[in-house]
This record gives sequence, structure tokens and C-alpha cells, in this order.
Amino acid sequence: MGRRRAGDRPWRNLYGRRQGKKLRPGQQRLIETRLEALAPPGVSWEENPERRPIELGALFPEAREVWIEIGFGGGEHLLAIAEAHPEVGLIGCEPFVSGVAKLISAIERAGLRRNLRIHAGDARDLLDVLPDASVGRVYLNYPDPWPKARHHKRRFVSDQNLAELSRVMRPGAELRLATDIPDYARHSLEAIARAPRLDWTAERPADWRQPWPGWPGTRYEAKALREGRTPHYLRFVRTTDFL
Repeated sequence: MGRRRAGDRPWRNLYGRRQGKKLRPGQQRLIETRLEALAPPGVSWEENPERRPIELGALFPEAREVWIEIGFGGGEHLLAIAEAHPEVGLIGCEPFVSGVAKLISAIERAGLRRNLRIHAGDARDLLDVLPDASVGRVYLNYPDPWPKARHHKRRFVSDQNLAELSRVMRPGAELRLATDIPDYARHSLEAIARAPRLDWTAERPADWRQPWPGWPGTRYEAKALREGRTPHYLRFVRTTDFL
């Protein structure tokens, strides 16, 4: 899939909520005063209508590679990964403004600014402008399952989005997906099977029943366990173009 040209802006319906309860005054101040400095430049269509690739080396000059998290929720996983891997540049995508405010507040408390950026919007807009083979890891933790069959087209794991992910992931990069919904796991495995450059790494049941090393847990996972649902931890690797 080639990069979009100027004037090719697609119509994209971003399903789900952008905002829940009204932000507290302190959260609103964080959004107004801190978000711009944490946002990766060149992602929005208004700022970059030509969809030029953004310069990750300039964004993270000291990072050995760049990872992204799609839909970081409250940000606890993204923050833990940023703290555990200061040598990696991380970009988190989340359109839900309350989650963005929570993460900014946590970043302020932790003093983490050098290796963490926030795109407060549609992850597909970020994928548009990421250079080819530039990402070393992608996290997709507890995505909205959209359980009704007529809503399955809203799921993030789709043929089109997987094609974009395989474009921006370097060979050997991993896509890590956690879900507590068996049907979403099946849906993802079926979609990956159609993706020409992504392979499931599992060799035994423990490979999807146990979280990957360094997994800090999330509040969604804790809720799933309280309610008796079993998480699945799926790992996929970006293959080389020539096999």
C-alpha cells in the first residue's frame, strides 16, 4: 500500500467516545498547556496535508528504535514501558481525551518527557506519516471488541490496518495484541493469516496464555480477571519481504 498523496484525505469515522465526563480544571489545563509539546509534529492533516513522512530521528534523537501503542486507555502500560525502556522512543495514540489527560498527569509526576510522545487522535493518521520499516514494536492492548457482528468492520484489526502496520514495521518487528474476548482473538488470527508479511509466533498454548516478558498489566486486564474472562496474549512478527 503506497503512502497517500496530497488531497487524498480519506473519510474516516472514528468510532467510540472522544470524551466522557467533563474534565476537571487541572486536567483541562494539562491538555491546554502540555499536550502540544508532547505531540509528534506532522501527524495532523492540517499541519501536514501532503502526508510527508515524519522524522523520527529528530523526534527521538537518542532512541535506538521507536515503538507505538494504539489505544493506550489510561496510559499505565505505555508509561511503564517508557520507564522500563529509556533507550526506546514511544508514541502512544488515544482519541479519548480523559485518557490523554491521565497520561499527561502521570508523565508530569514521573518527569518522563524525552522518550514519550502522545498523538491524541486517530492512530491511522499517525500510520499515514510513519516512514516505511521505521517501527520496532506495536502494542494493541484490549482494543474495543465491537461484539455485534454488524460492527465487526469497526474493529481496529482489519486487512487495511494490518497492511499499514506491516508497511511501517521493520522486518523482525513485533505486533503484540492483548484481548480478553475469544472472538476478537479468532478474528485477529484470521486477519493475520491473510496478511502477507505478519506471522503468528505461538508454538504452544502457553505462548498465548501467558503475558510476554515485562508485561505490567492494565486496568482493563484487571477488570477482565475480576469478571472471570481469560486474557489472550498474541505476538506476531513482521517477516522479511524476500523469503
